[in-house]
Amino acid sequence: MAALGRAVRERSVARVVAITGSVGKTSTKDILAALLRGRVRFVAAQDGFNNELGLPLTLCRIEPDTEVVVAELAMRGLGQIRGLAEIARPHIGVITAIAPVHLGLLGSIENIARAKAELLDFVEIAIVPENAPDLEPFIPSGIDVRRFGEAEPLVENGVTSVRGVRFSFTARHQATNALAALTVLDALGIDPPDGIVEVEFSRWRSQESELSGGGLLINDAWNANPIAMRAALEHLRDCANGRRTVAILGDMAELGPEAPRFHEEIARARNGIDVVIGVGELARGYSPDAWAANAAEAVGLAREHVRPGDAVLVKGSRSVGLEIVAEALS
Repeated sequence: MAALGRAVRERSVARVVAITGSVGKTSTKDILAALLRGRVRFVAAQDGFNNELGLPLTLCRIEPDTEVVVAELAMRGLGQIRGLAEIARPHIGVITAIAPVHLGLLGSIENIARAKAELLDFVEIAIVPENAPDLEPFIPSGIDVRRFGEAEPLVENGVTSVRGVRFSFTARHQATNALAALTVLDALGIDPPDGIVEVEFSRWRSQESELSGGGLLINDAWNANPIAMRAALEHLRDCANGRRTVAILGDMAELGPEAPRFHEEIARARNGIDVVIGVGELARGYSPDAWAANAAEAVGLAREHVRPGDAVLVKGSRSVGLEIVAEALS
């Protein structure tokens, strides 16, 4: 697969954007794809296709007239981003964030930053967060570095405005991802579109649907980490609009020896959430109102606790598989 992806990439004159980061890489990819849609001929990674199989599958979709490729790169250890970047040969590299994710695999924030920064050895333009001190020592000299800060979104009538560009989502935590995507758009020399940018997020990421009795389901079951979990809880509170709130939260995996502490911190961030259902052994740290050992057991608990008209969040690490709870509720 790597050989096939490399061969197709070498025949293409498309500009390649590679996105990585501890959090937000798939959502940033989705937002960038929405910004490019109808403006240029492009290929973007499907869902979370970002590993040694997913990246070649993305590259093999390049056509002779493709102008931009939006690839996503993930890692589980040092050297893996480098291996993927050698195949993709990107012109622009984006690092969305450095955060305590994969600590169980890499051991320290420094190693996470080192692993993500492997991408920057291959690019002409690096797009990185304004406030990422752990990343700074690993940014190579001699490349064009462009930084994005924390976005200050304006959310009105179901539309979020970021630097004057209107997006179809309402989750405030997506605004910083939108700012990163807009920085890529500028690096590509493409003006932002007029009108509302309709963003279709990848499966099980911030997907919102109606429940009975005027309720709301936020299906964010793809993955979880401390930063994303806090942001999702904040979004649930923002969306409640007077509705009773229920958070069905699974374990956050790969956090290493400090995992119990990270889960206990989320317990302190649950203010304003009426009911919390924990799923998995580590989820006991959320101090839940109800607890299930696994997703299958959580289906029954969810049906027991969720009432018509509730606003419900479903979120946990991939290993928990909470999508079956969201499917049962909907």
